[in-house]
Amino acid sequence: MNNEQHTNKQSFEQCVKCTICTVYCPVAAANPDYPGPKQAGPDLERYRLKNPRFYDDTLDLCLNCKRCEVACPSNVKIGDIILSARLKYSAKRPKLREYILANTDVMGSMATTFAPLVNASLKLPAVKNIMDRTLAIDHHRTMPTYSSQRFEAWFKQHAQAKQENFDRSVSYFHGCYVNYNHPKQGKDLVKILNAIGYGVHLLDKEKCCGVALISNKMEAQARRQAKVNINSIRRSVAAGRPVLTTSSTCTFTMRDEYPHVLGVDNADVREQIVLATKFIFEAVDAGRVKLAFREDYRKRIAYHTPCHMEKLGWSIYSTSLLRMIPGVEFMMLDSLCCGIAGTYGFKRENYPYSQKIGEPLFRQIKSLGVDLVATDCETCKWQIEMSTGVTVENPISILADALDVEQTMKLNK
Repeated sequence: MNNEQHTNKQSFEQCVKCTICTVYCPVAAANPDYPGPKQAGPDLERYRLKNPRFYDDTLDLCLNCKRCEVACPSNVKIGDIILSARLKYSAKRPKLREYILANTDVMGSMATTFAPLVNASLKLPAVKNIMDRTLAIDHHRTMPTYSSQRFEAWFKQHAQAKQENFDRSVSYFHGCYVNYNHPKQGKDLVKILNAIGYGVHLLDKEKCCGVALISNKMEAQARRQAKVNINSIRRSVAAGRPVLTTSSTCTFTMRDEYPHVLGVDNADVREQIVLATKFIFEAVDAGRVKLAFREDYRKRIAYHTPCHMEKLGWSIYSTSLLRMIPGVEFMMLDSLCCGIAGTYGFKRENYPYSQKIGEPLFRQIKSLGVDLVATDCETCKWQIEMSTGVTVENPISILADALDVEQTMKLNK
C-alpha cells in the first residue's frame, strides 16, 4: 500500500460525524435505501477493517460524484473510502453488461466501424427493449451515437503534419468520447490551439482513462490502463509538452483516482495534466496569447458544473472563457448533479434514481430558454440533452465556433 492509499484508508478517523456530506449527497435525497456517505464511508470503514463481512451492497448506490468530499469540512476522502471498499470487499463480480459499458475502447472500435448501422439500431424500440430484457440497460435511456471516423484517424490524415510548424506545443489526451463519439470536439481544440500559436500532439499510447472500469469493479484492468497513460504522459512531459484534456472526468480520474484508488503514482506529472480551458484561460490572463471573436456570434448560454469539475474547483476557467465572448449572454446554473454518473444511469435498477436526481437541474434549464448548455463532461451532455431537449456543448467547442480564427492568428504572430 503506497502513501496515497494509506492516507485514503486512514482519513476516516478525521470524520467528526457532522453529516454535512449526507445533506449534499444527491443519492441520499433520491433513494431511501442508501444510508448516506457518512455511514457508508467512514462509519462502516471502521467495521470493514476488522471484518469484511460488514460490507453492505448499498455502497453500489454511490455515484462517486465526490460532492460529499467537496462538502466535508474535515477533508475526509469519503468517496474514495466507499469506492475502495467496493473494489476490495464486494462479492458481486462484473457481468456482461458491465463489460460492455466499461470497455469503451473495445466497444467504440467496433461501433465506429459500423457507425451508421449501430446508430440506427440503437434508436429502435425493439433493440432497446431487447437490451433492457437481456442486459438490464434501461430502454428509456438514449444511447450515444458513434462517428464513422475516429478522431485519431482524422488527426493523422489532416492535422498531424502541420503541428511541427509551431515553436510551442502540447499533447492532447482526447479520451474515448472524442475518439469514437464526437471527434469535432478534438478538432475544435486543435483549431483553437493552432490559432493561438500552439502545436498539438497526441500521446504515443493512450487508453481509456478507466473511470468506467473503476466504477464497475474492474480494478486490475483499470490499473493496467492507468499505467499505460501515465507512462505516456511522462514521455510527453519529458519532451516539454504538458498534457491537455477536454473532459473533466478524465482529468479528475488521471489526477486523483489513479493514486488514491488504483495506487498508480503520478506525483511527478500530476500538475502537467490540465483541462484545456484552464490552460487557455491562464495563457490569456497572463498575456501570453490573445483571442478575437466573431462579431456575428450571438448565443444565450447556461453553464452546468459537472460533479468532478466541482471537485477539481476548475469551473471558473471554463466560465471565464465563455464570459469573454462578446456575443454570449451567460447564465450560471446551480451546481446540481445531473444524475447519470457515467454508466450508473444506463443501468435499469438505477435509471429512476438517475432521473430523480437530475430533475431539479432539468427544470432549471427548461425554465431559462437558453440556446445552449455548456458543460465539460460528456455524460452530463447525454443526460441533459435526453432529459431537456436542449443542445449541450463543451466550452471548447463554443469557443471554437465563436473564434475569429484569422484575426486570432494575426494577434498571436
